Amino acid sequence: MKVGITCYPTYGGSGVVATELGIELAARGHQVHFITYSQPFRLGGRERDILYHEVPVSNYPLFEFAPYSLALSTRMAEVASYYDLDLLHVHYAIPHSISALLARQMCATQGRHLPFITTLHGTDVTLVGMDRSYLPITRFGIEESDGVTAISRYLRDKTLADFSIKRPIEAIPNFVNCDVYTPMDPSARAEARRAWAPDGEALLIHLSNFRPVKRVKDCVQIFAQVAKQVPAHLMLVGDGPDRSQAEMLAFSLGIRDRVHFLGKQDSVTELLPLADLMLMPSELESFGLAALEAMACRVPAIATRVGGVPELIEDGVSGRLFPVGDVASMAECAIGLLKDPDRLQSMGAAARQTAQDHFCASRIIPLYEKYYEQVLGQRAP
Repeated sequence: MKVGITCYPTYGGSGVVATELGIELAARGHQVHFITYSQPFRLGGRERDILYHEVPVSNYPLFEFAPYSLALSTRMAEVASYYDLDLLHVHYAIPHSISALLARQMCATQGRHLPFITTLHGTDVTLVGMDRSYLPITRFGIEESDGVTAISRYLRDKTLADFSIKRPIEAIPNFVNCDVYTPMDPSARAEARRAWAPDGEALLIHLSNFRPVKRVKDCVQIFAQVAKQVPAHLMLVGDGPDRSQAEMLAFSLGIRDRVHFLGKQDSVTELLPLADLMLMPSELESFGLAALEAMACRVPAIATRVGGVPELIEDGVSGRLFPVGDVASMAECAIGLLKDPDRLQSMGAAARQTAQDHFCASRIIPLYEKYYEQVLGQRAP
């Protein structure tokens, strides 16, 4: 198949999933075309059977805001016609589903049927889509899509209920390449850990876009309590609006020399396996991709019992779940695990097994291929 993929190419879950999906599809023999305003950050540019098409946006003086969604529609239609695409797969409903709808209509005037699939990732439904300014157009984009998927059963059910959607939505979970996200050789791991946690100290990690919903300051507060009882360090991977507040909090708590702000990292596969625990104290997660990536590296997560996270983490087996904001309990749990290496190792092994059994790309990508075939079998009236 020839598939056009559109996503936000920035540091965030939807862009990561879309990019990894394209890479996996290309590895399975499909031709993938990324259509967006800049190259997705996890796309190296040399992957076979992957082409990138930039969307140029004119800054005409009349426009107070550049009409990206219209430029995107035009580029989608152009790429579809020139490269004979079979379908478009857009990630994050607004504005991508509407742009794809316009591209489909433009292609129809040329006698070309161009179906599109919309994948819902979370905040496009739970935050942006629920804004009164966008709710009607979000519902319209979902209803007019030729196919719709959601990254968890939680998000599927919430979308159906909150938007009164009548059409079916397929729940296809996020995934991880279990051959790329793997535990590290013990000797190499011990050597690499010295850069962040010398003298055999514990190492915790958090990975996000540092937006308020991720509650990065909770990570710092959790770690501050852990560091009082266990010699440890914390790696904070990513960047965003709450970074400066987290830095100030680490300074005020007297732990700035033990909290490492690494900024955005193109490859986290070399960092995740170094950690003992992942912290994910989010206000809401429709799935929890960062936790899954850690789990595949045999690193269990201490997370919040929200959204789709319980579909990923079995509390007490492959990780631990707590109420949002329960910093004290999360810190106590982390301390207990770090002081009990056998239990920590057992939980890490279970986390890896969960990733392998349920969320490996080799299991999930065929679900997308099957859904593509289903949508392609539905011809426009």
